[in-house]
Amino acid sequence: MGQILGLHKVVYGVTDIAEAKAWYSKLLEQEPFFDSDCYVGFRIGQCELGLNPDARSAISRADGVIAYWVVASVAAQVERLGAMGTRQHNDVVDVGEGVLMASFLDPFGNIFGLIEYPQIRPEVSNPNSNQ
Repeated sequence: MGQILGLHKVVYGVTDIAEAKAWYSKLLEQEPFFDSDCYVGFRIGQCELGLNPDARSAISRADGVIAYWVVASVAAQVERLGAMGTRQHNDVVDVGEGVLMASFLDPFGNIFGLIEYPQIRPEVSNPNSNQ
């Protein structure tokens, strides 16, 4: 087995942590598991999405870095994110074998990637959901 075992955490720099917490709570349909003035963390499946006001300024943010989050339906999320007023970064693309990818810009300038695998039809388990 290789030394790189998988994606565990993605941290996005944000300018207003309270606003970012509210926006991502709506996007992810859950409250954070960790919430402080200097870091907010959400669990998404086996991964963590962190928000940090000190991560990087919007001016120095590295372009080209995209974390892709698995979704059951990219089309449904494109519609949902559009309704939230989010700007699409890349259109939906079939990258082969029915794998669909798209990305969006959050209100803080971060790129939020989505990926749908046809062989994964999850009822993606969310350890934070109360269902």
